[in-house]
Amino acid sequence: MGNFYKDLLAVTAELNRGASLEEVLEHFYHNFKDHVPYDRIGVSVISDDKEMVKAIWAKAEYDNLMLSTGYQAKLVGSSLEKIVKTNQPRIINDLEQYLQNKPESHSTRLIIKEGVKSSLTCPLIAEGEPIGFLFFSNQKKSTYEDVHIENFLAIAEHLSLVVARIIALDNCRRLNEYKTKFLGIVSHDLRNPLALIQSYVDMLRDTDLGLTEEKKEHFFDRIKVVSKRMVDLINDLLDISAIESGQVKLEKETLNLKKLLEESVASHKITARKKKISLKADFADNIPLVYADSRRINQVIDNFITNAVKFSPANTEIILKAVEQKDYVKVSVIDQGQGIPMNEQRKLFQEFGKTSVRPTDGEKSTGLGLAIVKKIIVGHGGKVGVESEVGKGSTFYFTLPLP
Repeated sequence: MGNFYKDLLAVTAELNRGASLEEVLEHFYHNFKDHVPYDRIGVSVISDDKEMVKAIWAKAEYDNLMLSTGYQAKLVGSSLEKIVKTNQPRIINDLEQYLQNKPESHSTRLIIKEGVKSSLTCPLIAEGEPIGFLFFSNQKKSTYEDVHIENFLAIAEHLSLVVARIIALDNCRRLNEYKTKFLGIVSHDLRNPLALIQSYVDMLRDTDLGLTEEKKEHFFDRIKVVSKRMVDLINDLLDISAIESGQVKLEKETLNLKKLLEESVASHKITARKKKISLKADFADNIPLVYADSRRINQVIDNFITNAVKFSPANTEIILKAVEQKDYVKVSVIDQGQGIPMNEQRKLFQEFGKTSVRPTDGEKSTGLGLAIVKKIIVGHGGKVGVESEVGKGSTFYFTLPLP
């Protein structure tokens, strides 16, 4: 027992030396195997409005993590809500039986696909308020039948303070980063278009210029284009801010993905045709149903297709493809565009992560769309990625787990 508390103090030492949350949890994962049984540990936090739970860290003895960082689910009405209300841990020694009794539990279904058979969930509480959950899991049934709950609660109590403090520090760092980026946007991406609009308005009001109706119409069109660009930027900023703060709730439902894909192709064909680009569909009639937020998934597909059109030259082809692969559906947008240098691909799904590749018709980009896409898909328990080679086009894809 002495070593147990010694290891707990070591976690505090990690925190005091300025370690990140991931570093502290990695240290914890590797140093408590002699005290408590687990093949997997996960940490989730509760959103500020107390309605959602979001996974912030997970590690296991195996690689096929189905429920990983970024996964979100409703707290209200879930089995986790009882843990919050009672402040007591929950032990499930037969997850397969539990799923039979609660077939609507999507998170349980995912973790069973990882091979997990039993779990112990402890509440994380800081200053008397629930802030999240600590999940211990094992690939054997009945792992937690005879364990000493006191050890788990001691770990949870200690980690609660660690998680709360590091989250607060991370929030401060993130706010500072956003402030710096936002000031840069205001000074450039918003100020310059506003100055341009002001110039157009001044010219339209200047009767001495003798503008023709055709020229006036041109100025009005430019004002509309520039205004839309600013609105898009503001919407993206608000969207990513809401997702980061956990305020975006995924309204999941059983979704006919094939119908959604068909509608996307139909709605984007006109835009593609204007650039002499052919947009085609490539998916079977038997694409399985998924459990997802239709509006958000449509947002993801729209972003991928819009980008493909934006960065593709005339007389090329874009294909929207969907295939079922084992436990998930993979949706891809394949273009014959310029391709993206390998060393720049890591920027693509980061906020403001623009590359050296430029749109083929002078279109503008906020640099936030793909970052939003990633957060949406991770929130569904899926993955996003890109395969690209300069001069040979790009394939952007996302996956959605099957229910």
